[in-house]
Amino acid sequence: MEMKIFWTDFAKNELRKIFEYYKVSASYSIASKIVNGISKEVLILTKHPLLGQTEEFLTGRDQEYRYLVFKNYKIIYWVNLNKNSIEITDVFDTRQNPTKMVQKR
Repeated sequence: MEMKIFWTDFAKNELRKIFEYYKVSASYSIASKIVNGISKEVLILTKHPLLGQTEEFLTGRDQEYRYLVFKNYKIIYWVNLNKNSIEITDVFDTRQNPTKMVQKR
């Protein structure tokens, strides 16, 4: 059975920020391509939820956070077996200091 994808409000907001940034700094078309690319990458997880690597900066938490990479972005998620879902918790720009990822939580 395929798992369902759930985007947290925080992750949706980060995706919105990425779109707005590229819309202004590049173009609407480029912004759409990047956000759509991130969204399509996430769909792989419905059939292969453990595909991503464990996120070392978020170890020791209640959930085991994993990530996929799309261009300069880490798509941070965890697998919720109780709800048969994948919860996308962040879309993190890897050009930032990775300790910012920890500070967001």
